[in-house]
Amino acid sequence: MATKKPIRVAVTGAAGNIGYALLFRIASGAMLGPDQPVILQLLEIPTEGAQKALKGVAMELDDCAFPLLQDMVLTDDANVAFKDVNWALLVGSKPRGPGMERADLLKDNGKIFIAQGKAIDAVAADDARVAVVGNPCNTNVMIAASQAKRLTPDRFTAMVRLDENRGRAQLAKKAGVSINDVSDLFIYGNHSPTMFADFTHAKIGGKSAAEVIGDEAWLKNEYLPTVGKRGAAIIEARGQSSAASAANALIDHVRDLSTPGAVHSVAINSEGRYGFAEGVWAGMPVKTTAPGQYEVITSYAMDDFAKSKIAITNEELVGERDTVKDMLG
Repeated sequence: MATKKPIRVAVTGAAGNIGYALLFRIASGAMLGPDQPVILQLLEIPTEGAQKALKGVAMELDDCAFPLLQDMVLTDDANVAFKDVNWALLVGSKPRGPGMERADLLKDNGKIFIAQGKAIDAVAADDARVAVVGNPCNTNVMIAASQAKRLTPDRFTAMVRLDENRGRAQLAKKAGVSINDVSDLFIYGNHSPTMFADFTHAKIGGKSAAEVIGDEAWLKNEYLPTVGKRGAAIIEARGQSSAASAANALIDHVRDLSTPGAVHSVAINSEGRYGFAEGVWAGMPVKTTAPGQYEVITSYAMDDFAKSKIAITNEELVGERDTVKDMLG
């Protein structure tokens, strides 16, 4: 059997906690399939400590002897990291420091994603797809996409899959069922506590989740805040932000965008759908139509409660867009 041509995958922040949880799974075939060779192109900041840590991660990847891992590129240069890549996974971003205003965080990260958006557009493969994880990911992907002249906005996605996975897990626990029984739970809006995990259309065992659970007050007043604030709860418990679960969600995000027929939540250019403002990147349900291509599922009718929740997360996204509007291409 002829070996497939390797897929080039760039990962930024590759020596960080999420990167460390992610790279071994990509190299094992969990993301792109058990017969798909990969070349990892790993970007880290140009400090001695980060580059040394990156070398250590690469040494461990070598020591795993993954049959699918054909080569690695280690670099601090975005133009090298993104050269000819088919997937650019933008994991690295500047974290919020003590006393730092959200507006400052948005602008500091904006500079990073302007540079990365330009580099990807200049040197990535013609079929390149981009997935942004570094927070605030919805606005970071909007900034990166604004720099692209060659690659179209639909190539740029941000990850709300961690929220979808969290939401499904909470519904499964409450109903006392397998995670496989929970379907049609989609995330609308920002990857932040304002996002709306739409339980109104979710199903458990093919039936309405709201009917199966039979506790509207729990769904509105406990479930939604639990999903929205799960990241903060993990930091409180573990002392560090979600890393393995974020890496796992990125594996799911890319795998499902590569698998025709998959239906899942992705943050994309809203184009005004579901009541979102034009030009913001918002989570919503998509169906993958061909590897890397998707269509938005627009058939879900929202009740007044759902519309009110979408309005809140849309307002936050518009505020973020307005904060960085002078940075957009």
